[in-house]
Amino acid sequence: MVGFLIPKPCHITTRGKILFFIVFSMWVPMEVIGRTGNGNASSSSSRPSSVKIGALFTYDSVIGRAAGPAIAAAVDDVNSDPSILPGTTLNFVIRDTNCSGFVGTMEALQLMENEVVAAIGPQSSGIAHVISHVVNELNVPLLSFGATDPTLTSLQYPYFLRTTQSDYYQMHAVADLVEYYGWREVIAIFVDDDYGRNGISVLGDALSKKRAKISYKAPFSPGASRSAINSLLVGANLMESRVFVVHVNPDTGLTIFSVAKSLGMTAGSYVWIATDWLPSVLDSTEPVDIDTMNLLQGVVALRHHTPDTDLKKNFISRWKNLKYKENSPSGFNSYALYAYDSVWLVAHALDALLNEGGKFTFSNDPKLHDTNGSMLNLSSLRVFDGGQQFLQTLLRMNFTGLSGEIRFDADKNLVNPAYDVLNIGGTGSRRIGYWSNYSGLSVVAPEILYTKPSNSCSNRHLYSVIWPGEITATPRGWVFPNNGMPLRIAVPNRVSYNEFVAKDKSPPGVKGYCIDVFEAAVNLLPYPVPHNYIMYGNGKRNPIYNDIVQQVALNKFDAAVGDITIVTNRTKLVDFTQPYMESGLVVVAPVQKLKSSPWAFLKPFTIPMWLVTGGFFLFVGAVVWILEHRFNNEFRGPPSQQLVTIVWFSFSTMFFSHRENTVSSLGRVVLIVWLFVVLIINSSYTASLTSILTVQQLTSQIEGIDSLISSTEPIGVQDGSFAWNYLVDELKIAESRLVKLKNMEEYSIALARGPKGGGVAAIVDELPYIELFMSKTNCEFRTVGQEFTKSGWGFAFQRDSPLAIDLSTAILQLSENGDLQKIHNKWLTYNECSMDLSPADGGGSRLSLKSFWGLFLICGIACFLALIFFFCRVCGQFRRFGSEDEESIETEEIVHDTSTSGRRTLRSTSFKDLIDFIDRKEAEIKEILKRRNSDNKRPSQSSDG
Repeated sequence: MVGFLIPKPCHITTRGKILFFIVFSMWVPMEVIGRTGNGNASSSSSRPSSVKIGALFTYDSVIGRAAGPAIAAAVDDVNSDPSILPGTTLNFVIRDTNCSGFVGTMEALQLMENEVVAAIGPQSSGIAHVISHVVNELNVPLLSFGATDPTLTSLQYPYFLRTTQSDYYQMHAVADLVEYYGWREVIAIFVDDDYGRNGISVLGDALSKKRAKISYKAPFSPGASRSAINSLLVGANLMESRVFVVHVNPDTGLTIFSVAKSLGMTAGSYVWIATDWLPSVLDSTEPVDIDTMNLLQGVVALRHHTPDTDLKKNFISRWKNLKYKENSPSGFNSYALYAYDSVWLVAHALDALLNEGGKFTFSNDPKLHDTNGSMLNLSSLRVFDGGQQFLQTLLRMNFTGLSGEIRFDADKNLVNPAYDVLNIGGTGSRRIGYWSNYSGLSVVAPEILYTKPSNSCSNRHLYSVIWPGEITATPRGWVFPNNGMPLRIAVPNRVSYNEFVAKDKSPPGVKGYCIDVFEAAVNLLPYPVPHNYIMYGNGKRNPIYNDIVQQVALNKFDAAVGDITIVTNRTKLVDFTQPYMESGLVVVAPVQKLKSSPWAFLKPFTIPMWLVTGGFFLFVGAVVWILEHRFNNEFRGPPSQQLVTIVWFSFSTMFFSHRENTVSSLGRVVLIVWLFVVLIINSSYTASLTSILTVQQLTSQIEGIDSLISSTEPIGVQDGSFAWNYLVDELKIAESRLVKLKNMEEYSIALARGPKGGGVAAIVDELPYIELFMSKTNCEFRTVGQEFTKSGWGFAFQRDSPLAIDLSTAILQLSENGDLQKIHNKWLTYNECSMDLSPADGGGSRLSLKSFWGLFLICGIACFLALIFFFCRVCGQFRRFGSEDEESIETEEIVHDTSTSGRRTLRSTSFKDLIDFIDRKEAEIKEILKRRNSDNKRPSQSSDG
């Protein structure tokens, strides 16, 4: 099939005329409702025998062919039902609007000449706008089963009632579909009239709430030619979005898909969403047209949802046999149900009004009179006196019709709006879910969800979709078309730190670490991304990065690539990718080498530390000598030799080179504890001395951001950096203290001069810059304190750009496979600087007694306990000595190898005796005690014998 031509605007056919005359035969003469009074009013003294109701629609149209038979069937059903309007017959006056606003207006005026109490229709939103002014003047309620323009429910049209669903809800359903599948941009194709424009306007508002938008609007005039639609779709195909929302009239909509098919726009990667016009066309077409279905494969469409009740099923079974259809095609669609219910709504309201004693009277409108020579006959138009009362009666009606519950909300819209979500494929369509204003998208019918709490309906879900091209994976929704414009990417034209980004004479015109990361990420995308780099800045000073981000937000550029920090105020304007480099603000200050000193070896410890350490060496040596003196010959000898042994042993333990062995248990315990203390002291001394001999010293009192804030000295900031705003706005540092620096040379000069020489006390900048700066200046400057912000560098895109998401995934992939580190090593390989710093007073590395008093306490306790145990043991032995018989033991046995005269016993011992006893060897004391025991046993054996 070559394609569909847009048919000529609807015209009256023979079939339409037959329908017109069939219904016209139901009319009654005007005189049925008699004139009373002076001729200015017409009334009925009792329940009228008949009431006139008008109908306005286009006979030969998709909606008209469904509405006409349904209205006629409803009139018959009402008139044959004795339970409603007993004794009163409904008579219908039908007019054909012929798809023309002008004709529709004329037909509406002629309809009002018949003094109808209500008018059903029209199906066109444009005609409804015009006719609403007429019914407002004549107080005649207008019930439209097909005009879905959301603006018709405004306060401007009080007599307009919509008996179908408003496009306000349909467009929110479309927006929910777009959000559900993760798309951010759509292209709207619509007929440029009240119906199309106002519906798409609501769609734009609904999408904005979902952080999506209409990226391109493609309107066409009613009755546009095929060539005009071809040009329209060619232009739309140049856009990036591949999600098309088609909101057109049922009678001309298929031409859109016919042209799209010829342009190759119904293949894979395209998404087509049609509003309720498309299911209306397909439902009313019998038999199925294979050529038409081939155009629509993969299309997602919305259809008015009507519950599958027995009432609806019975009516559908009657449809083929309705006498009003004659030999016309099937024509059935959801509008037939709404048209049928509109008649019953009027009937119920009339019955309620008559039961309340309402009257149907008409009066002349003094504002409507014929001018001289006028042929309009405006004086024949009369005002319905009970129109306001009848309108209120209509609004409070509540009954169940073919389309479901008929009840109006405060905005005069039908309650419980809902739609079926269809996926067209093969020779028909399948329902993949529902949408309702109550529960959103769901696979459960709305009438079931109405019985559940709203919070239990929050899980959105739809069945799988077969998209154009017979693919099941959800299309990305956007591409870079081959004939599309390349991305305009802003690149900061830096004058320093060119390792990150710089201008280049060879293609692509820029180079640097940031550029290589971006190119590597783009190469990982499953689609091409044509792009051009545009330098931003004059090249004489670094550009202001906030301005670059602002230009992207204003659509001057599509993206910005470079060393752009992700900060809060920028994220409010653009979307950033995943950070590809960690960053944060640090403080860098000047440092200098500490001058060497011949007494530098004394600096690791404070004076009290030296004194206590030396004292403990002597103390522990003395304790070990006491514990070893009775057991170990190496700790015996003349007093001078023993004093040398104590000193030598004490200080030789510092190097673990003591030659004397310890044999007593208590001596070994004390020595183990002391050697542990010595190990800690040695290690700490070595580390502190190394730090003192190698550390650099700060030349100012700045030790971090806190001391920098509290000072009044000038601070250096990189030109164009966000650090300026951060220091002023967040840390409340006066701008007069900040100095802009353009490059590393200015950094070095400003820090070397210092505040007194016209320089700065410190520089605040991002860590990647500072690391490179310190490396290139041979670590003459160092960072002080910690990073006081945490952020990162990313690529900036316009809000809701899908590229930001895809590139974030690509950056993560680069990080995982190691390519990101390889790019870093290519551009940013530098020597790391030690972070060991000493404050300006130089005392930061000295070790004090405060750090080691716990060790000395443990050692002192161990020595004290060992001495107590030792003396307790010695005292016990000394007592055993004194308990022997003083007469049987000669004094010379106790005082061996000494020159004494006379005899004395142990009972007359003195302190000198105790000292002498302690000075004796342990083995000798044990031998004497053993000999005494044997001598005592020998006399006792002799006496026994």
